[in-house]
Amino acid sequence: MTGNKATRAWNERDLRHSWHPFTQMREYAAIPPVQIVSGQGAWVTDSEGRRYLDGNASIWTNVHGHNDPDLNAALRDQLDRVAHSTLLGLSHPVGADLAARLAEISPGRLNRSFFSDNGSNAVEIALKLSFQYWELTGHPEKRGVISMANGYHGDTFGTMAVGDNGVFHGRFRPWFFPVSHFPAPVCAELNGRVAEADARESLKGLEKLLQKEAERTACLIMEPSMQGAAGMRLQPPGFLREVAALCRQHGVHLILDEVFVAFGRLGSLLVCAEEGIEPDFLCLAKGLTAGYLPLAATVVRDDIYEAFLGPFESFRAFFHGHTFTGNPLAAAVSLASIQKLETMIASGDLARGVSVFGRLLEERLDGHPQVAEIRQRGMAAAVELTPERGAAESFPTGERFGLRVCLRAREHGLILRPLGDTLLLVPPLCVNEDEITFLIEKTTLSIEETIRARQPAAAFT
Repeated sequence: MTGNKATRAWNERDLRHSWHPFTQMREYAAIPPVQIVSGQGAWVTDSEGRRYLDGNASIWTNVHGHNDPDLNAALRDQLDRVAHSTLLGLSHPVGADLAARLAEISPGRLNRSFFSDNGSNAVEIALKLSFQYWELTGHPEKRGVISMANGYHGDTFGTMAVGDNGVFHGRFRPWFFPVSHFPAPVCAELNGRVAEADARESLKGLEKLLQKEAERTACLIMEPSMQGAAGMRLQPPGFLREVAALCRQHGVHLILDEVFVAFGRLGSLLVCAEEGIEPDFLCLAKGLTAGYLPLAATVVRDDIYEAFLGPFESFRAFFHGHTFTGNPLAAAVSLASIQKLETMIASGDLARGVSVFGRLLEERLDGHPQVAEIRQRGMAAAVELTPERGAAESFPTGERFGLRVCLRAREHGLILRPLGDTLLLVPPLCVNEDEITFLIEKTTLSIEETIRARQPAAAFT
């Protein structure tokens, strides 16, 4: 095992005692581990002193960069007051302020926030609230859920059930409750230009489902604008409005899972606010605290909240909670992040960064012989890799071509994470033009070096 003494010790403990998420640990043990010890801006540094551009924003969460002085100051200020105080029967100022702030930026009557600590929980809460609402209002038969094909909403049992990802969740399907799916639309976009858009079959399928099942359906859940874990699958402009109108027409709650797409990732604070859509439930996490601390919120319409009110003995209350619900440190960072993000959007800085990102993706990778397709909206993109452009075959699964590209990228000072043989480029929103150029150039170089070194069907061991 290579590296300095400290690195070797950490690697030994890691390999002996850790179990990493979404990771085949046999494969992980065959790769030299990277121990991240510090970060600054869009960059992180490992225990050997090597710097890397954080090309996946620490799993899609980082907004303003690592070690941001304003967020650090907000965190330290709150730390000097209280690190944690429960919201079970008590409150605290930053929790109240954040709930009010989320009401300000959310559209329409979305004025109540139920806090938790991750996106899966935010979605579970929305599902449970919808189910209980219909029971409390005299419609206990409304128990069904509709979701869009290819959806990913988390890894708890409720969120797995409403998702549609066989690779991640198929093994647990016998324990799921039944869910109906409608097809996702077709959309291709790069550098702000929609090359292909067709929502007809998707909307037709949804309308047919609602006509048949609306009386027994509690809610519809979807990721608006872009399905991240599906490989940045896009929806055409106006699609969300059509879905919302069908839900209203048929009396079905609309749950929008903006865990990934909110807080600047696609260029605006909230997708639903940008598009003028008022869902019944809005699920937020990831960028909510700019990648600093775990915090999530399920933002709920006033009229839904009011259905849960009554004397204690009516047991209408929502019996759900988490130990660290509304943690003050996380809430303080979130408030500071939202303020900074509003400035970034209003100044045009974010829009300029997105424009550079899209332009360089198009210039350097669109038409590349190993790139089948690029999907990009905001500061998020998927680059689908292929052995040969236009060919029907794909890389053998065991070859792990996408992973090999990402490992090659590490050698060039870039951290990426693949989804099979699709590269997901999701940098911190604070990246400047030079850093975006570095990201795209090193990605291109890593693809080319990996294809030259390719050994067909070689298993990764």
